Amino acid sequence: MSDPEFTLEYTNFVPDEEGLREAMTSTGNGYFCTRGTAEWEDMGEVHYPGTYSHGCYNRETTIMGGRPVLNEDLVNLPNWLVLKLRIEGEDAVRLSNVEILSYRHIYDIRTATIMRKIRFRDRKGRETTLHSRRFVSMAHRHQAGLSWTITPENWSGRIELVSALDGRMTNRAVARYRELEGRHLDPVSPRTFSADTIALKVQTRQSDIYIAQAARTQVFYEGEQDCLDVERDLYQMEDYIQQVLAFDVTQGTPVRVEKLVSMFTARDDAITEPLAAAGRHVVRYPGFDEAYAEHEAAWDELWDICDIRVPKEPRVQMLLRLHVAHVLQVCSRHTARHDAGVPARGLNGEAYRGHVFWDELYVYPFLDLRMPDVTRGLIGYRYRRLVEAQAAAHEAGYDGAMFPWQSGSDGTEETQTVHLNPLSGQWDPDLSRNQRHVSAAIFYNVWRYYQATDDFDFLADFGAELMLEIARFWASIARYNPDRDRYEIHGVMGPDEFHERYPGVEAAGLDNNAYTNVMVAWIAGKALDVLEQLSASRQTALRARLRVTDDELETWSQMTTKMFVPFHDGVISQFEGYEDLEEIDWDHYRSKYGNIQRMDRILRAEGKDPNRYKVSKQADAVMLFFLFDFNELQPLFARLGYDIDRPMAVRTVEYYDQRTSHGSTLSFLTYAGVLAAFDPESSWERFMVALESDVSDLQGGTTKEGIHMGVMAGTLDLVQRYYVGARIYGGALMFRPRLMERLDGVAFSMRYRGTPLRVRIAGDQLTVRAEAEGFRVPVRVGVAGNIVELGAGASHVFHIPPLPVEPDRHELPA
Repeated sequence: MSDPEFTLEYTNFVPDEEGLREAMTSTGNGYFCTRGTAEWEDMGEVHYPGTYSHGCYNRETTIMGGRPVLNEDLVNLPNWLVLKLRIEGEDAVRLSNVEILSYRHIYDIRTATIMRKIRFRDRKGRETTLHSRRFVSMAHRHQAGLSWTITPENWSGRIELVSALDGRMTNRAVARYRELEGRHLDPVSPRTFSADTIALKVQTRQSDIYIAQAARTQVFYEGEQDCLDVERDLYQMEDYIQQVLAFDVTQGTPVRVEKLVSMFTARDDAITEPLAAAGRHVVRYPGFDEAYAEHEAAWDELWDICDIRVPKEPRVQMLLRLHVAHVLQVCSRHTARHDAGVPARGLNGEAYRGHVFWDELYVYPFLDLRMPDVTRGLIGYRYRRLVEAQAAAHEAGYDGAMFPWQSGSDGTEETQTVHLNPLSGQWDPDLSRNQRHVSAAIFYNVWRYYQATDDFDFLADFGAELMLEIARFWASIARYNPDRDRYEIHGVMGPDEFHERYPGVEAAGLDNNAYTNVMVAWIAGKALDVLEQLSASRQTALRARLRVTDDELETWSQMTTKMFVPFHDGVISQFEGYEDLEEIDWDHYRSKYGNIQRMDRILRAEGKDPNRYKVSKQADAVMLFFLFDFNELQPLFARLGYDIDRPMAVRTVEYYDQRTSHGSTLSFLTYAGVLAAFDPESSWERFMVALESDVSDLQGGTTKEGIHMGVMAGTLDLVQRYYVGARIYGGALMFRPRLMERLDGVAFSMRYRGTPLRVRIAGDQLTVRAEAEGFRVPVRVGVAGNIVELGAGASHVFHIPPLPVEPDRHELPA
């Protein structure tokens, strides 16, 4: 019987929901990931088989209205799933040509395993049961397997199984991209390695990446280990290869089919070439059950590190675990071995073309405190593209490193210059490349990783260089305004995204986005701190190589005290001039459209410019209160000469909450975090929306195009950082629990500065234990100013001070 806390289940077949279900039941291992499409179904309007691997990008050009449009996509790789059933020479069974008697589509979250259990009646009245089980191995990064058990219930006869590898795949999952070129694969060659093993090799058309898959298909009587001697027929083309396995079945006697698959690409290490590697590996694979047992053991180890127990909230429990499973399918220890970033929509869809954005800002905090080696590997993706970021800054007339808003294969800017508005059918200009705050997010990620790990070698070897070059960029893009005696930043976009320019103005970008400017003031000061932490020899060498001058350091120092931050009506202004924008009739638009999350598209379809209005897609200025505690922000503003207090911070949050359409799932997450301190019920409501956003497809069709990595990982971080209140201050890991009535019994593991910890809340007590196994160094932990040092095997029980009965709306996290 399945465990409801680890099970996502669908008990009927609904064609319109299949795309969403395929995304939600994908299975992957941090190297490659495959959508949860049924093996017997072809690509079409209902089903979309897709397999994706980190770094397998390809560029193509589409001519649109005589204008070339270049796009780089994460490529939909050959479909290894293909397994079809033909009964007595009839057409292959599909759900559309049989009568479904019973149907279960089950996702085992614990092992990211897809199972389907189907009873059907075909047109000749034959009733058959088919049980399917499928995994992508977490134990062996190149391995996947699927198993069928077929039981003829009221008939005996001859069946045929078509087992294939299909290299004819294209990228067409996202409707609004279908006008763009989606062919990315060229055929190379099919091959056989043995009587039961076929293989296929293809090549990306522009990036010249070879991809190879090999599949071994065998048939067994259920419960037996010796495979049947079946009749096999081979058919192959340049980009497709199949075997047809024919044999007799007997009424009531189950037969088991096993298809073990290996996949390699030319980006892999320690191979001569992908096709030979795929064939060599697959013939060595054990049977399905043994391979699955190894996969299961690898997941058990991950759950010991990554599980979050929330016993009082069953739905929350299941969804948090679902999010853990999806995050680990994209970011595992296998990922750390590769040149991989974090695609904003994971590895199970094609939205955003598989590009890497700033969403890693929401992903790393969960990984930092559990699998920091994975974070370190992912930050390496940015470091290896530092040269491109430096070139981009230089070409734009700046110094340092200017990272792209959308990154893919080589770190050049992949953001389109136009995008399709599905409501109006028009292609509108896309100015989002001006979201330079992605560089600030990278700096923030490096610093938080260092805080969590104390990995000084990383800081000295790679991290400091990244941080210094990002600081140099901001110093060069900032302008000193002598009239204000302040530094200003012009021509950028904040996280909001609905505001790309001032209304009626041709020039792109906005002036003095508060989020950007405050982040830059923090970056300037932190860069100086980082430089001071390096040894004298490393300081000298790094400054010499980067040509960092004393004048630059003096500029950074001034920027920590003289960055301009706009205010209006007692709140932080999202950007300078925000107060001059028009208010919008929210009630009117809610009643007219219902879902108004994408107000930008609605307004443009009505012929209006979103830039005119006080309407935001997602949290912008509010992001400051999400990334930093108030006790971090207050001194930062004080150094800038601005006096902010808690009531002003609360006013700012509430002001923008009333003017935000939450067109990004990240927005619900951000507001849930900042509201936890002074409006816990509203915080929990937003948290639940974030939790449900993908599994319930609350954005109305986007999840089938790929899960949202930021919101999935962010919900996990929300529990640890905002509800349990885990924050790092002055080298101590501090806790400040909230929402205690919902979180009683919460428990999870962490790894702080190399030492494994177990954290648990019971009633008004929080217990932290430092595990003896894997212990590295003593660590300091605390609650409400009570700080203790834990050695190997030591634990401490903290009393959690009571929170006010009525939420204090003047309170923000201390």
